[in-house]
Amino acid sequence: MSIWVEVARVAAAVNVLVLAGLTAVWGWNYLQFRSKHALGLLVFGVFLLAENALALYMYIIDPQLSGWFSTDVPVVAWRLMMLLHVFESLGLVVLAWITFD
Repeated sequence: MSIWVEVARVAAAVNVLVLAGLTAVWGWNYLQFRSKHALGLLVFGVFLLAENALALYMYIIDPQLSGWFSTDVPVVAWRLMMLLHVFESLGLVVLAWITFD
């Protein structure tokens, strides 16, 4: 298994954890203030959380897809998927820093 697979998996897992926290805060804010801004952030968080949870499922849990991702996906595709997950992680960390500050 290449390093790109592991980096993508770790980044997707970090994204799920950060998004779970952010979605909880945004959900609480929406329940408390009923603002469209909080609702928009909540919807954004739910969809992005679902996307990352699905990616994590494909990378780790599903026996057919995880095997395929680990062996048959070209390295250049893995590098690009890994970069997308890492850039998303960096953006979410900054968003979490702003939200929890």
